[in-house]
This record gives sequence, C-alpha cells and structure tokens, in this order.
Amino acid sequence: MDIVTLAKAALLGVVQGLTEFLPISSTAHLLIGEDLLGYEDPGGVFTVMIQLGSILAVMWLYRSKILEVIVGLPTKPEARRFALMLILAFLPAMLAGFFLGDFVRFVLYESLQVMAYAFILGGVVMLAIERWRPTPVVMHADQTPIWRAIGVGIVQCVALIPGVSRSGATIVGGLLLGLDRRAAAEFSFFLAMPTMTAAFAYDLVRMQTSAFPAERIAEIAVGFVMAFIAAALVVKPFLDFVTRVGFAPFAWYRIALGVLVIAGLSFGLF
Repeated sequence: MDIVTLAKAALLGVVQGLTEFLPISSTAHLLIGEDLLGYEDPGGVFTVMIQLGSILAVMWLYRSKILEVIVGLPTKPEARRFALMLILAFLPAMLAGFFLGDFVRFVLYESLQVMAYAFILGGVVMLAIERWRPTPVVMHADQTPIWRAIGVGIVQCVALIPGVSRSGATIVGGLLLGLDRRAAAEFSFFLAMPTMTAAFAYDLVRMQTSAFPAERIAEIAVGFVMAFIAAALVVKPFLDFVTRVGFAPFAWYRIALGVLVIAGLSFGLF
C-alpha cells in the first residue's frame, strides 16, 4: 500500500467535502487538485465514489427533515409539497445532464481555461447579486413556493459547466428569486440530495467493473471517509457565515483563483 497515494486520496477527499456545498465548484477544485498532485483517476471512479461521501454527509445532517418528510408523505400536505418542490426543481438538471452529459464530461471537463473563466464570471455575478438582489420574501427553504423552486432548478443547469459550481448556481438562483441568504443556501443543500444522488447513480451505472481494481479500494475508502467528515463539518459553519457576512468572500476567492489558474496556464504550470 502506497502511503503517498493514500495521503493524496485523503487530501482530495477533504477538498471534495469542503468545496461540494460551498459556491466555489468542487468539481473544478478536484480536477485542479488531481492535476497538481499528479493523482491518476482512471475512469473517474475515485471522483465519483468520494462524491457519495459528501452526499451522505448532508443527508446525515438533515436526517430528521428527511425522515419527517418520508413519514409524513401519506398524511401531511406539507410533506408532499416539500417532496414535489424538490422533484420539480431537480427535473431541469436531470434532463440537461441526460442530453449534455457527454459533451460536458469529454469536452468541457478537459479545459482548465473554461473552468478559470467560469470561476471569474461566477464571482462577478455573485458580487452583483449580493449588491442588487431583490428584497427577500422567502425566509425558510422548505417554504419556497413551487414556481421559485423550479426557477432555481433551471438555474442549476448552468452548473454543468465546470467551474460554475452547483451550489453557486442554485444559491444565486435562490437570491434572484427572493430567498434570503440562509434560505438560498439551505435550499441548495436540499436540492443537492436528489441531484447528486442521481448523478452518482448515473456515473456508477456507466462505469465498468474493471474500474474498481482491488488495489484502489483503500484509497477510495480513505477519500470517501475524508469527504464525508469534511462535508459534515463545513455545512453548519457555512450557513452561519453567509447569514452574517454574505457570499462576497466566496466571490472574491473565485475571481482570485480564476486569475491564478489563467496565470498558471500561461506559464505552463498545468
């Protein structure tokens, strides 16, 4: 067992867990991290499996809400409305992923330049929304009107472009559609559950059995556990932070990182 490879897997797991629910694009951070560390991920199996760790972390954090909805579906109108809200918000990304997934995976994911410009543009948009967003009318994510939820789901489709960030797109969409900061972030977490689960299942089905060689089980397990822990630790502090401060620090981080990646490409560092 190669301790260096395990250390790289652990670090990438932390990166995945910390960035999955922040509006800074976990996919782009993973791809850049793998490139900088020289980590090989044939078939993308490592990336797919550690994303499951992040999914399970947010489900664990919201386990009471999930259980409440599941148990209440037969009898409680609010539980059925919550489930319908998420299903309708999820559908646009499902359709976009089905028709555009191969183009995104085999063309856009290969371009660090696309990611860099997406970082910068996303940061500028986030700063603009923070400055000129409409007055919030939705203070609780689970009370988001259906039409607003569908609007957020449509905006989520933009996150197919690596570097945009799924959470960033849904948060910006939420802010534009009248959710306050905390509600927009929390709605992004709720919507992540069906979206990321479906993406994981789709990627898993496409993989071949040969993508899971026995010698990689340890590094996948390490990355999975670290992604779970990091995601579980970051969600609540993130909610508290954006409630107090807002999203501008993440926007400036995106812009700075995009500029650094462009500079790195110019000097042949990637």
